[in-house]
Amino acid sequence: MRDLLPAAVSVAVAETADWVGELLPAERAGLGERAVESRRRDFTAGRVCARRAMTALGLPAAPVPAAPNRAPVWPTGLIGTITHTRGYCAAAVARRADLRAVGMDAERDKELNSGVRRLILCPEEEDRLARLPGGVNWPVVVFSAKETVYKVWHPVVGSWLDFLDATVELEPDTGVFTARISRARVSAATVADPPALVTGRFAVEGDLVRTAAVLPLR
Repeated sequence: MRDLLPAAVSVAVAETADWVGELLPAERAGLGERAVESRRRDFTAGRVCARRAMTALGLPAAPVPAAPNRAPVWPTGLIGTITHTRGYCAAAVARRADLRAVGMDAERDKELNSGVRRLILCPEEEDRLARLPGGVNWPVVVFSAKETVYKVWHPVVGSWLDFLDATVELEPDTGVFTARISRARVSAATVADPPALVTGRFAVEGDLVRTAAVLPLR
């Protein structure tokens, strides 16, 4: 993810030992005693990476507990994001004084069936994707980009977006995506200056799709 985010963001990608690393007491409470092994490994790797990203910023490795909705709760003065998919996990952290929000997502590249595509893609997105070069499952890239956008939106606005609340346009030559949030959701936001446009970057390497974006300060 380091290649997709600006220098103000500290990024840590999980290494082999991180999946079975140590959790701090406040973090264990968010995991729960009944968590299945895959959930436990993902959660652990994410928290270990988050703390390593903090130390790379020159900050102490503070716990990152989970909110009731399972979103990470970042230490005062920091923003961050965690993503994991099969065999891959990463965390990114930045100072709140430098950026308003950061989001990222990783997915395994695979073909999406028509039912899933209808849930995540609007007709204009389908039309645009049909004109892109072959060799990449572009709907997965759009799906990942929307996950990233929602991770940027939620900490700022306090509400979640549906998949059709954002329209994504991809630029394969530059690896840039642009997401436009629906006017209805922007108008309904109860915070000042909600993001109406989010620009990020994407990369497809092997069977791994990665996307990331930041929201600058006002």
